[in-house]
Amino acid sequence: MSNERFESVWDAIADTPAEAENMKLRSALMMALKQHIATEGLSQSQAARLFGVTQPRISDLMRGKIDLFGLDTLVNMVATAGMHVEMNIAKAA
Repeated sequence: MSNERFESVWDAIADTPAEAENMKLRSALMMALKQHIATEGLSQSQAARLFGVTQPRISDLMRGKIDLFGLDTLVNMVATAGMHVEMNIAKAA
């Protein structure tokens, strides 16, 4: 067993730094969407109508199936929810 430490779980499980960064962004967007759905008290069917997707797609979101969502899709859903996405780009440590 390795004693190697990682900054995030995504750094530990991703094959490349690029994949880890992509997963970090998707994870943050998914968490924001899940929070929005909960805060607004939306059912999965209501959320599906709002985002223009199917209820099973919202179920995948709520269950954290990150591999089923691309950045474009998640950004579009966030915008549809009336939220704004901001990015901060910095040199890697």
